[in-house]
Amino acid sequence: MNIMLLGSGGRESAFAWKLTQSTKCTKLFIAPGNAGTSQYGTNVNIKAMDFEGIGNFVKDNAIDLVLVGPEEPLVKGIHDFFLADEQLKSVPVIGPQQEGAQLEGSKDFSKEFMFRHNIPTAASRTFTKETLHDGLEYLATAGLPIVLKADGLAAGKGVLICLTLEEAQQELTEMLTEAKFGEASSKVVIEQFLQGIELSVFVLSDGSNYKILPEAKDYKRIGEGDTGLNTGGMGSVSPVPFADADFMQKVTDRVITPTIEGLKKENIPYKGFIFIGLMNCEGEPYVIEYNCRMGDPETESVMPRIESDLVDLLIGVAEGNLDEKELIISDKIAATVVCVAGGYPGEYLKNKVITGTENVRESHVFHAGTAIQGEDVITTGGRVLAITTLQDNLFDALQQATADASRIYYDGMYFRKDIGFDLL
Repeated sequence: MNIMLLGSGGRESAFAWKLTQSTKCTKLFIAPGNAGTSQYGTNVNIKAMDFEGIGNFVKDNAIDLVLVGPEEPLVKGIHDFFLADEQLKSVPVIGPQQEGAQLEGSKDFSKEFMFRHNIPTAASRTFTKETLHDGLEYLATAGLPIVLKADGLAAGKGVLICLTLEEAQQELTEMLTEAKFGEASSKVVIEQFLQGIELSVFVLSDGSNYKILPEAKDYKRIGEGDTGLNTGGMGSVSPVPFADADFMQKVTDRVITPTIEGLKKENIPYKGFIFIGLMNCEGEPYVIEYNCRMGDPETESVMPRIESDLVDLLIGVAEGNLDEKELIISDKIAATVVCVAGGYPGEYLKNKVITGTENVRESHVFHAGTAIQGEDVITTGGRVLAITTLQDNLFDALQQATADASRIYYDGMYFRKDIGFDLL
């Protein structure tokens, strides 16, 4: 098969690495890709949001399957774009159509969906500019801390945890009247704060059948000890020790099955990944959010633990016979440490030459914000590299990933040295 992968981050590097292990993958094209994806396939200079460009490339290069990495093309309807084109509609797109992608594209939509299908989640209400007064009154009756979420996509920045009523009222006002997060905060979901430990559960579905992929826990804060500003993710671990068989059975019965059945009942076609952000509240699972794609950096920990053929699983999604496909998951422990640019998540350094990746022996080096410039690989993004290892126990995995991250150098490089230590 000729496969096209859309995206340019660490998630796409891990996908590219896994896809090319399959005997079913003849050629892999990554649009636009990064310096790391080029070792697995051919980078194509087309942005993931250039639907026309992608469509033309698919036609011209006899592409048999398209895997969409990031959320924005899905929320903006790339799958629907293919279905509306006579020449493209027969090419399977892995990723939901626009309606299903609203699970991530609209926090209000996803909360209402959960309420309709009795999926455990925090109590919430949604407000607009017109109902700001009601929202301010609601805040006065809600407990603290309280969570404010921009309804739409806000590049991971649209969630605020407010500790005081004054802060919550000010932030709500700014989000609704001053477009603090642009169009994304034209609606704001006010949500009860849940106390517990977070984890991410990943499901692959053909719209009827599903497979539960390895779960993971990611680390969002820039500073060690989970301090400082939120980031796109500083590392991840899979499996998650507290997600034992009993807990995962609750997740399956109360969350995954009702989600898939709910989509079917509402006639929402869904072929692709569902990322379920969960809170473990004293052994009970509550859904914090849905995403319509795999997470990053969790994908970098999840893919190495999948021993079966990923392309074969994706064919199962496309053909609607995922239940006939085999999913084999390794018992080993994956740990991922993310190396970021100096200054990230604020204004960060760019165009710094990366050296030392050839010194990494026991880990995979997945590229995120990188590019090739002449003979050099340089930094281009906030999150630069994801270093992932697979070991027999958690301690060895954390130690190895951290040690291998230390073998790499670029000016201003930073990574957390405590990823996963809370689980030991």
